[in-house]
Amino acid sequence: MSIGEFIDGVVDGSIPDEEVVSWLEKVFRKGLATEETVILTEAMRDSGEVLSWASPELYVDKHSTGGVGDKVSIPLAPALAACGLRVPMISGRGLGHTGGTLDKLEAIPGLRVTLEAREIVDQVNEIGLAMVGQTEGLVPADRKLYALRDVTGTVASLPLITSSIVSKKAAEGISSLVLDVKFGRGAFMESRDAAVDLARSMVSVSKGMGISASAILSTMDQPIGYSIGNSLEIVESVETLCGRGPADLEELVCVLGGMLLKSSGLSDDLDEGASRIQDSLYDGTAFEKFLEMVDRQGGDTRIFDSDSSLMRGLGIFDGDLFSTTLETRVGGWVSDIDAMSVAEVCLDLGAGRKSLNDAIDRRVGVVLEVQVGDYLEEGEIWATVYHREEFVEGLFETLSGAVRISETKPIVESRISEVIW
Repeated sequence: MSIGEFIDGVVDGSIPDEEVVSWLEKVFRKGLATEETVILTEAMRDSGEVLSWASPELYVDKHSTGGVGDKVSIPLAPALAACGLRVPMISGRGLGHTGGTLDKLEAIPGLRVTLEAREIVDQVNEIGLAMVGQTEGLVPADRKLYALRDVTGTVASLPLITSSIVSKKAAEGISSLVLDVKFGRGAFMESRDAAVDLARSMVSVSKGMGISASAILSTMDQPIGYSIGNSLEIVESVETLCGRGPADLEELVCVLGGMLLKSSGLSDDLDEGASRIQDSLYDGTAFEKFLEMVDRQGGDTRIFDSDSSLMRGLGIFDGDLFSTTLETRVGGWVSDIDAMSVAEVCLDLGAGRKSLNDAIDRRVGVVLEVQVGDYLEEGEIWATVYHREEFVEGLFETLSGAVRISETKPIVESRISEVIW
């Protein structure tokens, strides 16, 4: 039986779950050659509807393997659209410390992330972008395979991870894809070597399917930016869209966007592309695209009239939400902020899901007042926690242990470790 016939049988139910599990376990143990992974990914893409464009050359997307405070997609997609690209960004929900892109976007009152394929196509053609969830008809093979991978311990397989991610992006009908593969304490892939293997696998398979693909390796030892938590990350995303975002978040947005502008032929090189993306953040055009998208998807754009109306609109000023500040016990240079410790606190606050059916509290989270390389005086506030009245006191100790203070100023390096073309 060919791989294509196998995927057909998975989707139509003619192959029993026991046989599918046996196949998954074999792939988990022995792997697949790149050529076989390409065939598998193509079959998964073709198992459902595929978005179609009259001229697909400028249709692009980005995928991240996720991390603590990773809100890169929210400012990136509008910036790309402002620079002339079209972005049919189909995103997911989070399982873990905070929500995924969809969970963050749903903090905006009224915003719809569930659109039919025809609506996505029309919106992207008309305004340049959509940020939505996976339709029922898109890559049904992946939903069935992932459910079985999840219960059989076969999730951590390189060809299965690759085919799952790339098949959904390929079903968008895009011509270019950029991948942000993270490694470190707060990443899915802790080791750099594992991240390199995944990045190269996804780039190779994407290219094998005719998609121009590139990737960055980025560190995830400290949270991205200052905010961790769904509504709080929307605030920081808007700040970034208005040219006031944290340097590490802006760098990721500009480099990833620059890579897509280069691969799509809209810039001569990465530097020019990154500069164009940065210009869109500072001249207001990226924010205008974001507001167009919010309005088109039913969101209340009035909350973006001012900083205070945004905070109120997202519920951060609500009376049933409390804030508590943390002060440093000693003075010195911030040499580390442990991403996983912050993530665990946010998860316990309710900002993420411990199981797929958990409800998310989109308003809770943590705002850091410092990043690595900043100096703190003894007793100075370094974090603010937004929480419910039933906040567990023990979480303060966990969060307090996340920051490391040094007597010497640390060297602050770029998050981007390598670019893979």
